[in-house]
Amino acid sequence: MSKTNAEAKTNDEWRAILSPEQFRVLREKGTEAPGTGKYNKHTAEGVYGCGACGAPLYTSSTKFDSGCGWPAFFDAIPGAVRQIQDTSRGMTRTEIVCSKCSSHLGHIFRGEGFKMPTNERHCVNSISLTFTDKITATRSEDK
Repeated sequence: MSKTNAEAKTNDEWRAILSPEQFRVLREKGTEAPGTGKYNKHTAEGVYGCGACGAPLYTSSTKFDSGCGWPAFFDAIPGAVRQIQDTSRGMTRTEIVCSKCSSHLGHIFRGEGFKMPTNERHCVNSISLTFTDKITATRSEDK
């Protein structure tokens, strides 16, 4: 039987397609060091997708510079991420995972005082993301 759902992959299958660092963050719920990710200060227009399965997660119009050291978004594409209560590390947080493949993206923080429409900061590991610029996305849709 063929596995068509990205979530149905085994850890060995994920290891075969992800780098060791991607596997650590996306599949083992790790965190990259602050200020080291390539999308932290990224400002191009386009769509950020899941680093594991490629599903669209965020648009550049919801990205903002929070100063936290990781890419920050105030909202996801509707239905793109699931929220899970995370009680690890002695605190209660809200983990965010890709709705398609359940890969770890980061956490949501609320009520921090950022002047954003949702009063949320989706703090996402750069390594959990891919990016398609607006021009490439438009060309792909025209085909």
